[in-house]
Amino acid sequence: MTEQPAPYRPNPTLKGVETGFESLIFNSRWLMAPFYFGLVVSLAVLLLKFCMMLWEFIIHAPGSKESDIILGVLSLIDVSLTGNLILIVVFSGYENFVSRIDPGGHPDWPEWMTKVDFAGLKQKMLASIVAISAIQVLKAFMNIDAAFDAQKMGWLVAVHLVFVISTLALSDRWGSDHGSE
Repeated sequence: MTEQPAPYRPNPTLKGVETGFESLIFNSRWLMAPFYFGLVVSLAVLLLKFCMMLWEFIIHAPGSKESDIILGVLSLIDVSLTGNLILIVVFSGYENFVSRIDPGGHPDWPEWMTKVDFAGLKQKMLASIVAISAIQVLKAFMNIDAAFDAQKMGWLVAVHLVFVISTLALSDRWGSDHGSE
């Protein structure tokens, strides 16, 4: 007759230490909350900058050329897209890494805010970066008569193309990974 080994009984002290450590790791996610708060503060600073740019745009608009008006509008769009990028990072980062956001009771709550996973966050961020980069290239092109610097223009276009190509490549990759699941 073979003897049965005694059943495994975890050490209660070690189990308590393990549970405490896991709780510490799980609750450490709240250390990210101040980062998201800082991004909200940066959004307020960006709003201040946007208002200053808008005021300057309005003041100088009557005597400006059409190209200067277009450059001013592109600058405002650029700041607006940067604000959108901050919001995307704040909402999806908080939702994915800190705590779920309950949109209940908020009928005007944008549907995407609680549905952006990490892959979706990366896609939205890359799309925003490409748009911001495109505006920088367009602004440089629109200002080509005032200050043409071939090397700077070449770098702007090259960096923009890198953003576009990498966004397209990653979008195809993420799309095919998503389809296979």
